[in-house]
Amino acid sequence: MSQTKVKERKLTIARAMAEAVAQEMRTDDRVFVMGEDIGQLGGVFGNTRGLHEEFGSKRIRDTPISETAFIGAAVGAASDGMRPIVELMFVDFFGVCMDAIYNLMAKNTYFSGGNIPVPMVLMTSTGGGYSDAGQHSQCLHGTFAHLPGMKVVAPSNAYDAKGLMLAAIRDQNPVVFMFHKALQGMGWLGTEPDSVVHVPEEQYMVEIGKANVVKEGNDVTIVGITSGVHHGLKAAEQLAKMGINAEVIDLRSLVPLDRETVLNSVSKTGKLIVVDEDYHSYGMSGEIIASVVESGIELKSPPQRIAYPDIPIPFSRPMEQWALPSAEKIVAAYGNMESK
Repeated sequence: MSQTKVKERKLTIARAMAEAVAQEMRTDDRVFVMGEDIGQLGGVFGNTRGLHEEFGSKRIRDTPISETAFIGAAVGAASDGMRPIVELMFVDFFGVCMDAIYNLMAKNTYFSGGNIPVPMVLMTSTGGGYSDAGQHSQCLHGTFAHLPGMKVVAPSNAYDAKGLMLAAIRDQNPVVFMFHKALQGMGWLGTEPDSVVHVPEEQYMVEIGKANVVKEGNDVTIVGITSGVHHGLKAAEQLAKMGINAEVIDLRSLVPLDRETVLNSVSKTGKLIVVDEDYHSYGMSGEIIASVVESGIELKSPPQRIAYPDIPIPFSRPMEQWALPSAEKIVAAYGNMESK
């Protein structure tokens, strides 16, 4: 019997996100998009490319530079039965609109006793590495994961980006969709090639709250978020040359956090390294380590975290590259574990 070979259709994360939004807009009239430069430009990071041509300015709404205004408007629209998607161009801009995000978007369902859901998606860019300094380069995963009332997702590849976007749009809760700029597929940002993967044309959802074991291993668990996943896979290749078989986990979802997948892996390997481009202290890396330690799993060596130093992100390229996580830092962390 002959087998039909499935043709690969590789997309960037940006195109996968735009495709997911378009497919949902075709089937649900309640879905619309608001943000700065998301119309004819197609979004600074390509997330809404082609949508304005298909759906027009009523459903793809370019807004003035007032994040508080359009995020607040989205909260109202979601509370009234619509399913808005808004783009906060850089996550660093959260400071000017945190009241709309946290005191409105995240809390209104609770305040209403569950009677008024707020089904909206806030998509926002994260990450550095291209010398855009401290106001355009942060990740802030821990900032949003720390605040109850909203789900938080962070894909590392185009397949997950499409599936998580469809899941986020259909979710009854507000969802923060954090995409890393260096994984988007925009050439001027220096795209990670491994983020460009096969994406089916049909609609599908990736479960929010479920991590993915992207590489199995027995000697050490490497847990990554967005760019950290790719650093982890590259480190695993280097460690393999030393006879070390690393397991690499892509969290994909920060809230809910899939602790079970992490715990199952660490109970097998006995060693843990967490990789996150967010700041070192008080973040997701510490939360994951705390979850493992609190579980009572017997570790063979102290857990390690590779994260951004607790400093403002430098504009200088050599200084920024020095501070960023890397595969080499992960390999060195494993060496530190072995020496203790």
